[in-house]
Amino acid sequence: MSDEPIRIAMWSGPRNISTAMMRSFENRPDTAVLDEPFYAAYLAASGAQHRMRDEVLASQPNDWRDVVTGITGPVPGGRRVFYQKHMTHHMWPDFGVDWTAGFTNAFLIREPERVLASYVRKQHNATLADIGVERQAELFDREADRLGRAPPVMEGVDVLADPEAALSRLCAALGIAFDPHMLSWPAGRRETDGVWAPAWYDAVERSTSFQAQAEDEGPPRLDGELQRVADAARPYYERLAAHVLR
Repeated sequence: MSDEPIRIAMWSGPRNISTAMMRSFENRPDTAVLDEPFYAAYLAASGAQHRMRDEVLASQPNDWRDVVTGITGPVPGGRRVFYQKHMTHHMWPDFGVDWTAGFTNAFLIREPERVLASYVRKQHNATLADIGVERQAELFDREADRLGRAPPVMEGVDVLADPEAALSRLCAALGIAFDPHMLSWPAGRRETDGVWAPAWYDAVERSTSFQAQAEDEGPPRLDGELQRVADAARPYYERLAAHVLR
């Protein structure tokens, strides 16, 4: 077995189960996790006015190059697996992505209509760039070209419906063994949570496992501009959905 740690970059848009997935991996005894390390750099570069903006900017490096130095450096606690939760919309166009070649990259997706319906309950409006699906497709294509095959893609609803089966498939694709510890975790906040947790993590802080959701009636119909955003996002989503691990 190689002494090199396994660095996993899980690429997700907002309002998916990305934080619950981070909880799941953090509950493995061999894994360290990192929460959205490019958030402050994205806010600094874009000027986006997010909730708790000042706190986020003060909590992380504001230059993407400094972020890369940290995420490619020593693994916290010397753990064998380093799971990093990355938001695709945080990868501003000027940010370098060559570092991803040293990672096992995976992609977590959700229907854009459901993402938007959830997103606007936290933020009052949303653009295509805000939900990151176009950038996610770009990163997916880049990784597929590098590998010569599709990288792992997970649909959040599949994890919720059958966590053990879905996580077993994911772990196999990532080159690590499934660990039953991934199926549940203690409730509450973590030291590893980003400083923005009070604005976004209320539901996951109450959770102790993945909870199935009723998503079998089709995606919600949105009003006006939000539906136009969803329509623009769907082709990117469907490109990745064609490669979901099932």
